[in-house]
Amino acid sequence: MTENTMRALRVGKIVVNISVGTSGEPLDNAMTILKQLTGQQPCQRAAKQTIRSFNLRKKEPMACIVTLRGTTADAFLRKALQAVENTLNLKSFDRNGNFAFGIKEHIDIPGTRYDPKLGITGMDVAVTVERPGYSIAHKKRHQAKVGSSHRVTPEESARFLAESYGVKVGEDQ
Repeated sequence: MTENTMRALRVGKIVVNISVGTSGEPLDNAMTILKQLTGQQPCQRAAKQTIRSFNLRKKEPMACIVTLRGTTADAFLRKALQAVENTLNLKSFDRNGNFAFGIKEHIDIPGTRYDPKLGITGMDVAVTVERPGYSIAHKKRHQAKVGSSHRVTPEESARFLAESYGVKVGEDQ
């Protein structure tokens, strides 16, 4: 019996986010770190509202992100999962099978060296798990909904991570 290739799971994209809360040198350092880790130019994100207690003004740059796809996403995910010791909490998964986790210090990622000029920063990693054919929901022409039997469940996503990346998914870790 042949397995249906349209039912196979894959990593659609990975979004890596570093939020420093202020613009200037800390944001420049975070952008440099993100570029070194991913090999792509990060994009700045601005504050959506003013928060006086945090000295944050609306539209002031405060974070940077990078979106990874394909083989670069796969390679980065393998290193990022090693930083969290290949363990994830079941609560990290949403109802669509996507998951996110945080890395407290970027130097925990294998192959990263500490640079005193840049300091140490943490980051958030959000991973989208999908099946082939998900792009039908985003097309301009012949747009359609993704059927309920084609959607990814958290259990399927956890099984995919265990088989493909050797990740242990547990209740309280």
